[in-house]
Amino acid sequence: MTDLKLWYEAAAREWTEALPIGNGRLGAMVFGGVPRERLQLNEDTLWTGGPYSQANTEARLHLDQVRELIFAGRYADAEALADRHLMGRPLKQMSYQPAGDLWIERKLFGEVAGYRRELDLDTAVVTTTFRVGETTHSCEMFATAADQVIVIRLSADQPGSIGFTLRLTSGQPGVCDPATDNGIGWHGRNRTAEGIEGRLTFAIRAQVRTVGGSLTPEGSAMRVDGADEAIIIVDAATSFKRFDDTSGDPDAAIAARLSGLAARSFEEMRLAHIIEHQRLFRRLAIDLGSAVMAENIPTDRRIAANPTAPDPTLSALYVQFGRYLMIASSRPGTQPATLQGIWNDQIDPPWGSKYTTNINLQMNYWLTDPANLSECMEPMIRLVEEVSVTGAEMAAAHYGAGGWVLHHNTDIWRAAGPIDGAKWGLWPTGGAWLCVQLWDHAVFAGRPAALVRRLYPLIAGAARFILDTLVLLPGTDLLVTNPSLSPENVHLHGASLVAGPAMDRQIIRDLFDALVEAAVQLGIDDQIIEEAQQARQRLPADRIGQSGQLQEWLDDWDLDAPEINHRHVSHLYGLYPSRQIELDRTPNLASAARRSLEIRGDDATGWGIGWRINLWARLRQGDHAHEVLTLLLSPERTYPNMFDAHPPFQIDGNFGGAAGILEMLVQSGEGWVDLLPALPSAWQRGTVRGVCARGGLEVDLAWMNGRLAAAGITAKARKVVCVRYRSRTITAELNPGHSWAYPVDN
Repeated sequence: MTDLKLWYEAAAREWTEALPIGNGRLGAMVFGGVPRERLQLNEDTLWTGGPYSQANTEARLHLDQVRELIFAGRYADAEALADRHLMGRPLKQMSYQPAGDLWIERKLFGEVAGYRRELDLDTAVVTTTFRVGETTHSCEMFATAADQVIVIRLSADQPGSIGFTLRLTSGQPGVCDPATDNGIGWHGRNRTAEGIEGRLTFAIRAQVRTVGGSLTPEGSAMRVDGADEAIIIVDAATSFKRFDDTSGDPDAAIAARLSGLAARSFEEMRLAHIIEHQRLFRRLAIDLGSAVMAENIPTDRRIAANPTAPDPTLSALYVQFGRYLMIASSRPGTQPATLQGIWNDQIDPPWGSKYTTNINLQMNYWLTDPANLSECMEPMIRLVEEVSVTGAEMAAAHYGAGGWVLHHNTDIWRAAGPIDGAKWGLWPTGGAWLCVQLWDHAVFAGRPAALVRRLYPLIAGAARFILDTLVLLPGTDLLVTNPSLSPENVHLHGASLVAGPAMDRQIIRDLFDALVEAAVQLGIDDQIIEEAQQARQRLPADRIGQSGQLQEWLDDWDLDAPEINHRHVSHLYGLYPSRQIELDRTPNLASAARRSLEIRGDDATGWGIGWRINLWARLRQGDHAHEVLTLLLSPERTYPNMFDAHPPFQIDGNFGGAAGILEMLVQSGEGWVDLLPALPSAWQRGTVRGVCARGGLEVDLAWMNGRLAAAGITAKARKVVCVRYRSRTITAELNPGHSWAYPVDN
């Protein structure tokens, strides 16, 4: 049985040692402190600012001049002009922010011993236990999606042992409410790190119940004395209603939820929470074998030892921790997971803790479909629906184009303009990539008609923008994006801006293919379909450079770029997550992609390593992928609480790394499944159940001594699938409700 617990022998001293809980909307980091416990609180709609537009009236007037400079090879001049005139205004988007902190200041008499703090991934409950004298104390905490609150129980095995003072604090402007006879509260308003107030109001409420003992209001705090146990229910809300509406009533929302729980016991809330969590979590199980290191070693020590003693159980735990984080940070009706999921403790967080769409937001959702958590993609679909509205304004204002555009970042207000600076932000294919990813989500699900109908206008709008902005590459009949860039990478001419980088061409091919496939399925015959098909044929092909590498740009600049080991591997999008480059179908391009990976190197930021794991898995290099995974699971790239160390913390590394592990075990496309395509020699035996494959399939696998021992595939609908294991391919006829068994040779 794979271990499903993170546990520690000491309280968290740093935020990166605390344990996360979340229900998609509310999040908390639990420190497990004695005698002072801290819960750092987040609510997923608490962002700086309010609804706004980034449209810049100068942009359209100077676009053609920037294009001309790029085509003339005056890249630095083009970038300087773009910085002056083409960028969104304001130049910085809004930030995701913390709500506050709940403090539990215990009254304890005596030395603390026998301390243990754990997060059980199977129940999504954090438990802290310790002894004081002959009394054992316990604190359980969970964020329930069933009831939309955070629930805490403090108990002891001796009656009358629970005593504490409860307080709320916040780094936001606001005030603590006077304590009532059963709780405490806070009211505030969002603000930027510079102190500029925004449009959102918010509230936090902590309600207290006890068995025995007394409750005493003390100003804005609450004192509990002599209780057998205490239940604390925590809620938070903002005035956010939509990306263009901040007229909500946070007090009314909190009051409604808390009043609905008045008659519910702790046991009832805990059971409802576990049932809802396990409905998603238990769909997938994974066991990658045992290790020399026993599983009864604390998690932080396992991470510290992993580079010198690779631990298959830690890799399996990493997958399930990634799935736990996805369930906890992205559910239908919530905001998508940000760069930090829903866990951010800073008023001015790194990169605004927002949505970076040149890799990071996409990587956040690589895990969702293969890990059997398709519902968790819903917030992403809604984000794209909303940003297609703001993106249409941006497309018209900045490019004179139809459809909609998203550059390399967005926020809760769905700002769509280029930000930060031209060398990072003037990249017009972020929205196209999101549409391609949503189409792959539909393919995973077997292309259900309702989902395809929902996605088609988004895909068509993104395609319309691309068709309206592609320009002729001088001296050719080829079409390219201009201005654009290969995300965040400076080329040898001292700038990022170029025309037609490899990643753009690859994304646009996938976008046009998705448009055509969706239109065919829906029976749509529109002029845009023919336009897209014709334009696709005029996109420059992928090119192989003088060193055998896949070229990042139209020109062979790769080996002369200032950062040859750059964290991004954007030009390898065609290998992963796309399937334009495949070992069997395009061997020359696959070889060039491998050469690019070798040149770029394996070590990178946390998410950069996560991407590399998936790329090596696509190349069926299991041992190399495992070496890169070992880098990710080292103390340099994984914090003691298993959060990804970018550094600082970014959750995309967790999701990308977990997705990479599953990619090593199962790969798929429409009509085919590849079993154990990149199994490393370090995982000699193992099982995985419930991995999803494209086409509405679920795959169960078992292997022994590095060889497939059993495999079963179930389908949502009748279909024929080619199943490959090593060099052998078998045609499987799948019927819904029945598991097809791979005929393993003994």
